[in-house]
Amino acid sequence: MATSSTPDLPVVGWREWVALPDWDVPWTKAKIDTGARTSALHTFDLETFRRDDTNWARFVVQPWQGSDADGVEVEAPLVGAKQVRSSSGSASVRPVVRTTIRLAGIEVEVDVTLTRRDAMGFRMLIGRRALRGRFLVDPARSYAGGKPPADTRRRNRAQ
Repeated sequence: MATSSTPDLPVVGWREWVALPDWDVPWTKAKIDTGARTSALHTFDLETFRRDDTNWARFVVQPWQGSDADGVEVEAPLVGAKQVRSSSGSASVRPVVRTTIRLAGIEVEVDVTLTRRDAMGFRMLIGRRALRGRFLVDPARSYAGGKPPADTRRRNRAQ
């Protein structure tokens, strides 16, 4: 709920269901992380290549936690590379692509680093650049932006 000192923005919790409509990924769970500057996506089979004098990435998005079912192969132009420091302090350079996310019913264009997040509980992390000025984060809530149908939620758990 917005007050006179806060803008009237949608509220999201510490974890949310998001869509990646540009890539035909209707649902995946994401951690909302205001401590991370940039958003990150767990990808498989990542390779970079050149097409028409532009650097591209080809990768597979597997939307379900702990499963390789329903993977979607994606090709996207690279918008750059970013040095990222993990919470453990190690640094790596990751390719960056731009895409649209749908969070709490709102579509936002965001830059996303591509990485392997095998040890992480969520396939996607939404960082503060994607959130700033668009959403309020309530860390006491989960899935405040809505949930997919029950059969989709069960499918994610069953994987």
